Amino acid sequence: MSRKTYAMAIRDVLASEMKRDEKVYVMGEDVQKLGGIFGCTRGLADEFGDDRCFNTPISEQLMIGAGLGSACSGMRPVVELMYMDFTFVAMDQILNQVAKTRYVFGGKARIPLVIRGQQGIGRGNAATHSQSVESIFMHFPGIKVACPATGEDAAGLLRTAIRDDNPVMFFEHKGLYATKFEVPDDPDFCIPFGKARIAKAGTDVTIVANLLYVHRALEAAAILEKEGISAEVIDPRTLVPFDYDAVEESVKKTGRLVVVHEAHKTAGWGREVAAEISERCFRYLDAAPITLGTKACPLPFALNLEEAAVPSVADIVAAAKATLYK
Repeated sequence: MSRKTYAMAIRDVLASEMKRDEKVYVMGEDVQKLGGIFGCTRGLADEFGDDRCFNTPISEQLMIGAGLGSACSGMRPVVELMYMDFTFVAMDQILNQVAKTRYVFGGKARIPLVIRGQQGIGRGNAATHSQSVESIFMHFPGIKVACPATGEDAAGLLRTAIRDDNPVMFFEHKGLYATKFEVPDDPDFCIPFGKARIAKAGTDVTIVANLLYVHRALEAAAILEKEGISAEVIDPRTLVPFDYDAVEESVKKTGRLVVVHEAHKTAGWGREVAAEISERCFRYLDAAPITLGTKACPLPFALNLEEAAVPSVADIVAAAKATLYK
């Protein structure tokens, strides 16, 4: 194990996989010399050459379209988007081409394409550079969706994504890049998709969260613990496939569910989880599930207003208590 930042865990896996397989390459804006905004590709061009880590024009359509074409041709591209908000200008490529090509060819085409980048609050990047958009990609079959909350998960899930023959949307959080974690050194360390992590065991209420909100949920759980309330915190790690069995098992034990994320509450992935678990666990639930998400407004520029728009640790604590005391 080595202690390294979330960003360095990603960078080291990219280097490891490029060394292991010459078909793996990286492209995106400012990835070649600058190393991307947070240094996740720093030094890769020096180590592997400008033909395996190179800059692209400012065109997400071009990046993802070229990535799809090269994946169809046997390469294993990793496309870095500067912000995952920018997926919106390439939705036809992602949803009508990347997601459907393997299906259209009867499963005979392999699409080992990873589209990765950062999203979320924390830097005052304002309305079009701070959104959490992972929920949208759950709706369209053919794409896997990963959301690592720790350096270990960033490493293990990214390695799994690169080796997968299906396209993967890989969502990272800008607020986690500088955080240090213990990360396995094994060059074959992989985390299987669809296997949730129990971040904290508990018996009174289940809290499901992803990315930055895993850490906020753990903060809330520590506060609840001081008040005699035992919260179980589950990090699904991947939204597609989703480990509903882990959440179901937990809710059957606790009888209560809170789902919290930074994506907008309306039509967010938390509502999908709450609905599925309500169907599976209705007779075990002692209270209606509660979902928390960002308010129905664009993300503000001012940091204090940004924080006011998203769920707070206090909101999570209050929601957990509401399932117990209503």
